[in-house]
Amino acid sequence: MSDGRDGATRVAAGPRLLLGSPIAAEIRAGLTRDFAAFTAQWGRAPVLAIVLVGADAPSAVYLRQILRTCQKVGVEGRLVEIGSHATADAVCDEIERLNADSAVAGIIVQMPLPSHIPLHTVIDSIDPAKDIDGIHPRNAGLLSLGYDGFLPATAQASVEILKRSGIEIAGKRVVVIGRSNVVGKPAALLLMREHGTVTVLHSRTRDLAHHCRDAEILVVAAGRPGLVTGDMLSPGVVVVDVGINVVDDGEGGEKLVGDVDFESAKNVVSAITPVPGGVGPLTNALLLSHLLRAATDQAERRESERVR
Repeated sequence: MSDGRDGATRVAAGPRLLLGSPIAAEIRAGLTRDFAAFTAQWGRAPVLAIVLVGADAPSAVYLRQILRTCQKVGVEGRLVEIGSHATADAVCDEIERLNADSAVAGIIVQMPLPSHIPLHTVIDSIDPAKDIDGIHPRNAGLLSLGYDGFLPATAQASVEILKRSGIEIAGKRVVVIGRSNVVGKPAALLLMREHGTVTVLHSRTRDLAHHCRDAEILVVAAGRPGLVTGDMLSPGVVVVDVGINVVDDGEGGEKLVGDVDFESAKNVVSAITPVPGGVGPLTNALLLSHLLRAATDQAERRESERVR
């Protein structure tokens, strides 16, 4: 069906797993060469600063992955940890210091923030030129207009994994569950760029299952483990599961699961991203490709200003 093959055949044979790791490895190989060339040209490797306010289990998993990816490609990953009781002003002051640090080429602020810190004040404080995860209003506006700004990496990865897996988006009925500014909304905009017919569902949507069954491609970014089950899907649908949730594994430990109940979905879908191993690795690779672009733009701008 949605991946250009007979849906019933695919379901009978088991789903096709859309793996992000091989795609990410290919991107990282190119980035390793490019960052080495950048360091040779400009005398130092760029720094990615990750701001973490408080402690959140899924965030910790994601951040460890990013820092490992930084190491692999020859970039310095700098984790800036701020206590959960810090004020919004204290967080913004730290971001301003990173804005002013010429060694720092990219800044990401890990979500979610503690409830007492207004999201917009933190987002607004990031230098748009260092906003490599595309959350500043300037970059969000460029995305909505179809211009060339920094894209939210997770949203980009959810679309890129479809494209690089040979799954056609144009003309398909695409359903996105989630309307966050970080994933849901930008993913919907990027899918429309690819000429998908996009419907966005959210917590106030009535009869979620009914709308899910209409999807040929389903992107789930709600942050609720097991929200989507197999009986909510039409046979042959392609599913991109963006969720990263830490849950009890029933044996005294923890495990990562997505927003889709994989066990019930796997007999219905034609293709699905696993969690972990799907969108996550590709997100990290794309984020570092944004860092390279930001670092290059900043270095060239400084050089241009120096020779004036």
